[in-house]
Amino acid sequence: MNAPFSFAVGGDHAGFDYKNDLIAFLEAKGISVKDCGTYSADSVDYPDFAHPVADAVEKGEVNFGLLLCGSANGVAITANKHQGIRAGLAWNTEVAALVRQHNDANVLCLPVRFISLEEAKACLQVFLDTPFEGGRHQGRVNKISCC
Repeated sequence: MNAPFSFAVGGDHAGFDYKNDLIAFLEAKGISVKDCGTYSADSVDYPDFAHPVADAVEKGEVNFGLLLCGSANGVAITANKHQGIRAGLAWNTEVAALVRQHNDANVLCLPVRFISLEEAKACLQVFLDTPFEGGRHQGRVNKISCC
C-alpha cells in the first residue's frame, strides 16, 4: 500500500497479548495507529472494542481496522453490522490476501487463539500489500450493503 495509511486497532482480552506487538509492527512501517483498547488482559466484551474500530473506519478517521479476539468471529460479526465496513476473518496469508483482493475488506480480523504472533504479522503484511482487484469483484462488493 502506498503511504500514508492509518489503522484503528482493538480487541478483547484474548487479543490483548498480540495487540501491542501488532501496533508496533504497523508503527515501524510509518503507519499511524489509533488504539481502541482493550488495555489489559482483564475479561471484557468484544463489541465494546469492535464498534469503536468500525466507527473510526466508517467515518474515515482511519483507512483500515484491525480486530483481535480468540476466534475473531465475534469481532467480525460486530464490525460487519456497520454499513461501511467489510470485515474479513483471516487465519493464514492466503485468506488475508483474498479478503483484500476479492472482498475489498477494510477491517482485518485475526483469531489469536488459533494463529501465532508471527502468522498474525504475516497476515497483516499481506493485508497491507494486497490491493482490491476490482473488476468482476466490484459488482459483488457493491451488493454487500443492505441500504
